[in-house]
Amino acid sequence: MAHEHHERHGAAWNKAAETALTRAGEQWTAMRASIFDVLASFDKPASAYDIADAVSKAQGRRVAPNSVYRILDLFVNANLARRVESANAYLANTHPDCLHDCIFLVCDRCGQTTHIDDDKITGTVRNAATGAGFTPVRPVIEVRGTCADCNGD
Repeated sequence: MAHEHHERHGAAWNKAAETALTRAGEQWTAMRASIFDVLASFDKPASAYDIADAVSKAQGRRVAPNSVYRILDLFVNANLARRVESANAYLANTHPDCLHDCIFLVCDRCGQTTHIDDDKITGTVRNAATGAGFTPVRPVIEVRGTCADCNGD
């Protein structure tokens, strides 16, 4: 069933991310905090290169995209971030304490990506996969199209 979450911002969001990562058995290091802060500052999905550039500027030293990729993979596994597969880009998860399969609405004009939760739809996808003898781990549904802003609605 579709439902709403309280969207976190600022210190509350960082604390939720730190708690989720610690609960996953990982440490919340200064570099991980920096990468999360930068990821959370983007209003659209960001690539590891975008994040590495922003962290490099903020720290005054070069941060390699490969290091960022490793941390982003850790974030995805700990539910701190979501990967938009078609764009090879990431969004910070505003509710890391909830586990849901992803449905992304991706605007082909402006790149804006909206994450929605609808357990009925994703449950149907999981059931179809299971019925085909497949074991789904992390379904991601991406709907490409045009957002209301670009449509002029």
